[in-house]
Amino acid sequence: MLKNIPSILSPELLKVIMEMGHGDELVIGDGNFPAASINDRVIRLDGHGIEAILEALLTLFPLDTYAPNAFLMEKVAGDGVQTPIWDSYEKIAKAGDAGFKGFEMIERFAFYERSRKAYAVIATGETSLYANIILKKGVVA
Repeated sequence: MLKNIPSILSPELLKVIMEMGHGDELVIGDGNFPAASINDRVIRLDGHGIEAILEALLTLFPLDTYAPNAFLMEKVAGDGVQTPIWDSYEKIAKAGDAGFKGFEMIERFAFYERSRKAYAVIATGETSLYANIILKKGVVA
């Protein structure tokens, strides 16, 4: 146990975010995201929702200030599902990092391809649809 480290952040996740460098990307996938087939470095946070993980993560993880730093998976054309979690993410990101620039939308298969190149994927228990996020790491100044 350590002081001031959110308990939702596992030792494995802390190790990974410490290893990451400026510009490396971290995927936070919902419960339906194909984490294991997309990336070899998967951190499991089953039973946790992405909102709580994002809030805790942004207490330690700086977002890139020189490039777009946060990405969401676009809904498939014609899918009428509502995505209120996106509004929640925006509030959390604005409160958690002054460098947050807003979310850029990425088409589903382009999101998967980008996730293959990410440093790691966090697999969660999030049940909301289209809840996947990619964060680009910045620097601690």
